Amino acid sequence: MDWPALQQVVAGCQACGLCQGRKNTVFGVGDTQARWLVVGEAPGENEDLQGEPFVGQAGQLLDNMLKAVGLNRGGTGAQGVYIANVLKCRPPANRNPQPEEVAKCEPYLRRQVELLQPQIILALGRFAAQSLLQATVPDIATLPLGKLRGQVHQYNGVPVIVSYHPAYLLRTPQDKARAWADLCLALDVAKRVPAR
Repeated sequence: MDWPALQQVVAGCQACGLCQGRKNTVFGVGDTQARWLVVGEAPGENEDLQGEPFVGQAGQLLDNMLKAVGLNRGGTGAQGVYIANVLKCRPPANRNPQPEEVAKCEPYLRRQVELLQPQIILALGRFAAQSLLQATVPDIATLPLGKLRGQVHQYNGVPVIVSYHPAYLLRTPQDKARAWADLCLALDVAKRVPAR
């Protein structure tokens, strides 16, 4: 499936019960030629209403973080990013994603990675890390996010850097310095990956 076909399939998806409560699917946004892929966990209320990932305060923080390293969700080429979530529909009351919901949505994210062929993936939050690293990190479901940070993981041959979700950083601002270190690591790794 190409981008339009994949987006159409996601828009009509009824693979799990989340489709019943959604206003919009949240497919992703950004440059489909971007070198960076940012993966979040699941849409919240604002994302569900607008059909775009990372809007609201968490989105503003993410945009500011990306801007600080020369990236932009509206940018193209070397400045562009593509932003997606593990889940494409909002869980009720913003609850955590269920394993069966992640399993149903995983093929969509996998195809987005295949189409994008990013040079780096920034996984934001525990569920993004678990979804992307389940095949390569033993005991991923029981490891705290802090144990996954500060190292380079792999997802289908693409380097993955794990960091905190911006919504978490809004609640725990003392971890912003750690998130900045993660972003700098991702920037360094991306520079060393040959252009496609």
